[in-house]
Amino acid sequence: MNIIFWGTPDYSVESLKILIDSHHEISAVITQPDKKRSRGSKLIASPIKKIALNHNIPVFTPNKIKNNISLIENLKSFKSDVFVVIAYGKILSSEILNIPRYGCWNAHASLLPRWRGAAPIHWSLLKGDSFTGVGIIKMDEGLDTGDLLLEEKVGIKESDNLHTLSQKLSILSSNLIYKSLEIIEKKPKAIKSKLSPQKLKDIEVKYARMINKEDYKLDFNDRAENILRKVKGLFPKSYIIHSGKVLKILNIRLLSESEKKKIDKTYAKRNINNIGKVLEIFKNEGVVIATKTEPILIKEIKLEGKNISKGNQLIQQLNLNKGEKI
Repeated sequence: MNIIFWGTPDYSVESLKILIDSHHEISAVITQPDKKRSRGSKLIASPIKKIALNHNIPVFTPNKIKNNISLIENLKSFKSDVFVVIAYGKILSSEILNIPRYGCWNAHASLLPRWRGAAPIHWSLLKGDSFTGVGIIKMDEGLDTGDLLLEEKVGIKESDNLHTLSQKLSILSSNLIYKSLEIIEKKPKAIKSKLSPQKLKDIEVKYARMINKEDYKLDFNDRAENILRKVKGLFPKSYIIHSGKVLKILNIRLLSESEKKKIDKTYAKRNINNIGKVLEIFKNEGVVIATKTEPILIKEIKLEGKNISKGNQLIQQLNLNKGEKI
C-alpha cells in the first residue's frame, strides 16, 4: 500500500523501520520541524526525519498543519491508501483525516480509553498501573477516541521506567501497525466490520496531559510511593536542587523491613523535622532519605556537571552525614 508516515520521536522509529523494510511504499514522511535540543543555536532534526532522509523518502516539516492549504494539496497529490500516525505530536484536522483512501491509523501506547492524550506511558507509571498496552485505532476528530482494530496488553514490571517501558511499547506498536496494515490491505472494504468501539463501560476514561517543567521536581514531603513512581515515570529527568545545583535522581527504591531496622533510632522516628534528611548511609548502595511516609534509598544520581554515579561514588559525591538534609 501507498503510505504517508507521521511521527517525530524515538518512539516512532521502530514503526517507520518495519514499514520501510516491508513491501509497502512510504511515499512521504511528516514530522515536527527541527528544534534546538541542547545548548547553542544548532537545529537538530527529529529521529524520524533522519531515518527518512537516509532512505531518500520525501520529508515535510510544517510549522502548522491547521488550515495549511499547501500541505493539504501536497498530501492529496500522493494519492495515499493510508496515513500511519505514531507520536507525531499534533492533532490532525478532519480535512487531513479524510485524505487517504482507507483512513488514518494510529498506534496509541495505552489500553484505551485509559490515558488518552499526549503522555500515556508517563501517566501509566506515575499512577502505578500494573499493566498497559498498545491499541491500533482508526483516527477520528476526537482525542484518541477512534475505534480499535487491534490491541495487546503488556504487564508493567517493578523494574520498568519510562525508558524501558517506552522501548517495549515502541516495538509492540511497530508489530501491531504492521499486522493492521496486512488486515487493511487484505480486505479494505470490509475493515469497518473488524473495528470495535472503545470499552467505555469497562475502563475509566483518563487523560494523559502533557508533562510540564514543574512535574519533574521532586518533593520529599510527598509519599515515598509517589516519589518512586515519579522517578520511574519521568526518567531520567526528575530532580531536586542540592547545594545550588540540579541533582537528577535516576534510581531509588523502598527499604525492606530488615533494612529499616538498621536505621539509627536517633533519625528513624517519623516526624516532620526529619523529612529530606539522611537517615542512614548504606555502604556500596547509597543514602537513605526520610519522606512523608517511609524512607527511600537513593541508588543512582546525576549531579549537574558530573557523570552518573551510584554506590560508593554516589556517597562520596553527595558528601552527606546522617542527620543532614540533602
